[in-house]
Amino acid sequence: MKISQILKQVVAPMLFIGALPFLFSARAYASDGSQESGAKSQASRWLDDYSAPVGLTYNAQARLQTSYLWRGMYCGAANIQASANVGYGGLYLDMWWNIGVDDWSFKTFQPELDLSLGFARWGLDVYLLYVHNFNCGFFDFHNYAGKGNRLEVNVKYTVSSKLPLGIHWGTRVSAADGYVNAVGDTVFAWSSYAEIFYTQKLPYDLSLYGEIGITPWKSRFTNYQGDFAVNNITIRLRKDWSVSKHCGLMLMGQLTINPYLAATDKSSVEWHSFNPGRQSVNVNVGFGAYLK
Repeated sequence: MKISQILKQVVAPMLFIGALPFLFSARAYASDGSQESGAKSQASRWLDDYSAPVGLTYNAQARLQTSYLWRGMYCGAANIQASANVGYGGLYLDMWWNIGVDDWSFKTFQPELDLSLGFARWGLDVYLLYVHNFNCGFFDFHNYAGKGNRLEVNVKYTVSSKLPLGIHWGTRVSAADGYVNAVGDTVFAWSSYAEIFYTQKLPYDLSLYGEIGITPWKSRFTNYQGDFAVNNITIRLRKDWSVSKHCGLMLMGQLTINPYLAATDKSSVEWHSFNPGRQSVNVNVGFGAYLK
């Protein structure tokens, strides 16, 4: 990919997404200035209502799930996933683990470690994501086939807690992202994923989450076969129980549809118990606990 293409297809969308929170905040602050009382001013800030991080922050969670579904792709069967996040003043380090099997034959084991270093403020979250799949050296990024280590640059923005509508863009920047073209040259794909997501709070500590995700060009998400594709339509219902001020339990059910896979592989609508990666429709049920 030429430099001009990178600027047009990768950098420009990320800059656009990154600028949105500042535009929204400017409108919110302008609205604040027109109010006569502090109470009205604070109430008007429905766009940028996130409080500034103060001091050390931390949270952790763990859950047992029936499937590992990621960006419209099936990545594994029964698993335990856990994460821990520590931050200060908006800067944070997040650690995420997956321990599970590839499919229901239980013949292959798939551990994974993700590390994220980022900054979150005003609803904006910018972070560098490192994914380690334990099938190669920790700093080896030269695996062009199958699973391997990878780096991603991600930008995420959520309007506010009162309007929990968000957008997300992620682009892979490591060498484990290539395909061989018609003349035999290895091409770096700049695999990218973008999504719109929304969370609706419901009574009885229920929440309904939905997302629509696309890949804008030939990428890992279409196995380097297609161009633009809708590869993720997800609906998730979650129930929370508060155990204490800093601890809770959750139960969730999720349905994920991959329209690209359904359109290109007609058999993907069938049930493949020992090769669920072919399925375009997947479900996931999970139960977990969290600290906040």
